[in-house]
Amino acid sequence: MAEIRPFRGLRFTDKAGDIAELTCPPYDIISESQRQEYLRVNPCNVIRLELPREGEDPYAQAGETLRRWEEEGLLRRDTQPGLYIYEEEFRSAVTEGEVKKVKGFICRVKAEPFSKGTVLPHEETLSKAKADRLNLMKATGCNFSQIYSLYMDEGHVTRERLDNLSKDTPRYEFSDGLVTHRLWIVNDPVAIQAICDDFAGRKLYIADGHHRYETAVNFSQYCHENGIAPEGGEADYVMMMLVDMEHEGLVVFPTHRLVRNLENFDVQAVLNGCQEHFEITAMTDTSCIQENLQALYEAGKKAFAFYAGGETWYLLTLRDLAVMAELLPDKSEASQGLDVTVLHSLVLEKLMGIDKENMANQVNLTYTRSLEEALESVQKGESQCTFILNPTRVTEIRDVAAAGEKMPQKSTYFYPKLITGLVMNEMELEK
Repeated sequence: MAEIRPFRGLRFTDKAGDIAELTCPPYDIISESQRQEYLRVNPCNVIRLELPREGEDPYAQAGETLRRWEEEGLLRRDTQPGLYIYEEEFRSAVTEGEVKKVKGFICRVKAEPFSKGTVLPHEETLSKAKADRLNLMKATGCNFSQIYSLYMDEGHVTRERLDNLSKDTPRYEFSDGLVTHRLWIVNDPVAIQAICDDFAGRKLYIADGHHRYETAVNFSQYCHENGIAPEGGEADYVMMMLVDMEHEGLVVFPTHRLVRNLENFDVQAVLNGCQEHFEITAMTDTSCIQENLQALYEAGKKAFAFYAGGETWYLLTLRDLAVMAELLPDKSEASQGLDVTVLHSLVLEKLMGIDKENMANQVNLTYTRSLEEALESVQKGESQCTFILNPTRVTEIRDVAAAGEKMPQKSTYFYPKLITGLVMNEMELEK
């Protein structure tokens, strides 16, 4: 099943500066102004490599920068192969102020097509994002950020190994203001082999990084076809963070839907159409949206909030889930029961005419994980309405992936995101 390996990680040296000033969040949640600020604080921040914008050919520039930083001793590969235990400690509104920790480890995983059934996706992907990441990999031969995946381990054997191996002082420990990051390096061959053996019968479920994983598969094929790397070589593997699926520190945020520029949009027509399958409750205080949704979430109900401006919002609660089996008979119960599937099928597609192609191209539909941002977008007239959702459960992600199906785009948002730049995976390739 899942084939994992240790690797000689590429890491910043002290010469580059403080590690807290060299790392950054994932590239796809960083604005240009934030990018510039990271580089202002330290010009060697990994964002220069992960999200290149300089020069006529930014990808080639990233490759040149990578090589120059290695030559200057700002970056150096570890001398021994290892596994990298990574822990994030955090609190958020979702955790109601409770401090949580999530711990896993970073390794190389063999990148195989989803059809092999070893690494399983749960979301659809966009072609533009994959082209961008492939161009960067071609120019640099390096993974700067890790894919986030989950695994099942009922006895928590691997987690116990990780806890035992991370009792000493971490190599890195720092806070970015929201999250405290810690990294331990494991070089003991016996310990490494034991962890690798744990995964002989396991599958991996991608939590975050679908585009990068598909890109890694494409890059491997590109290297084989062009004689850049042999089959079974380093180009066949991608850097990945692996976390126990039952880890109590896992937190998933909901991703809310914003509707914009829809012709003939009519609030009353949407509400009238929803009456067929939903209980509709008009509410007047938007500050209680999350509280109401949470109560229905805990009761196992399928519900979301509908807001189209003004003082009133509407709580939509599905009366009978059986309608989803009638509507999507070819889908598994796991897919039929997703909140996002209910919303997309019964409301966005059926009542508002926003089909899957429209959603994929984000013509009339955009996304945000911020409740406040969703409401403000409608109040400012930027969006016509918003649908506020509950988070997808981790078990739902597992069940949909195990059924060989995918959720709609932007169905999950794991928090916190993995930081970029603690360790990187540079591949030995024929240039």
